[in-house]
Amino acid sequence: MADTTSPVYRARYGWDLRTTGVVAVCTVFTALLLFPDMPLYARVLGLPLFGSGGLFMAYVALSGKVAFRVDGTGVLLGGSPARYRATTAHVPWGDITGEVLWRQAAGHSSVPSVGVTRREGAPALSGDGPKARAVLERLVPVPADAAMASRAVTGRRLDRERPRAAVTHFAPGLPVHDHR
Repeated sequence: MADTTSPVYRARYGWDLRTTGVVAVCTVFTALLLFPDMPLYARVLGLPLFGSGGLFMAYVALSGKVAFRVDGTGVLLGGSPARYRATTAHVPWGDITGEVLWRQAAGHSSVPSVGVTRREGAPALSGDGPKARAVLERLVPVPADAAMASRAVTGRRLDRERPRAAVTHFAPGLPVHDHR
């Protein structure tokens, strides 16, 4: 159980409603594809898709990797579970100019994201480049810099108050940009 009195905020990848649903659906389809009268083409296409998809989502949920952390050193933006070390970024408080909350459209719904705005001239984060920025400028409702220093809230639950309280504790007066 997490210490709710500590000013440090840490969210780990784990089981949420969406992850549980995806794993359950993948498990059902994988089991159905194992029935003897299932056509070979369905097995060849479906087993790798649903089997590996379900296993990957279960791996993410069970990994317990840090998805987002706010502490005395700054903000840790946990990376993609498939390439965690290569895509995880730490942004020190000296580079942070604000906290940003926003939503990315995803079909008929949207995915909440949380991140930081950074000072001009701050070191580039992994994945930052002209092509990525060009794509982000067209697809997201926040500046590309903010999107690069944000993480989608997937594979974990969104706690709205504790991250804000941690930011207020470690960086009093830091503005919150709410684009939700």
